[in-house]
Amino acid sequence: MQTTAKLSISLVLTATALLASDPAHALRCGSLLVKDGMHESEVIAICGQPVSERRLGYVLRSHIDRTHGLSKTRYYGYGGFYREVLVTELVFNFGPRKLMRKMRFEGGILTSIETIGYGYRKKRN
Repeated sequence: MQTTAKLSISLVLTATALLASDPAHALRCGSLLVKDGMHESEVIAICGQPVSERRLGYVLRSHIDRTHGLSKTRYYGYGGFYREVLVTELVFNFGPRKLMRKMRFEGGILTSIETIGYGYRKKRN
């Protein structure tokens, strides 16, 4: 009976840890978390300056603003009105032992994070 109780507790703790983990579309910079929906300036403040920045052009997005408590959340979805938003791509190099990340922003809002391989040492001048 004791073994069954220990196994049950172990399974519950493991399931809880998996559910409480960071989402797959998030990135940890130092001790802070960067995730979809954050503004470009927030990401740069947390992760530092990118090694590359490209303006990819504009896309047409449906725009809806909804308020939840004190925070204003921006949703891109169906309905509302359409507007053009600037699409930019920032690349962050965290060094040769960590993976580089390519982040896509639409209208200054983070929409995706992609891993693009290991980083590199920055050249000294």
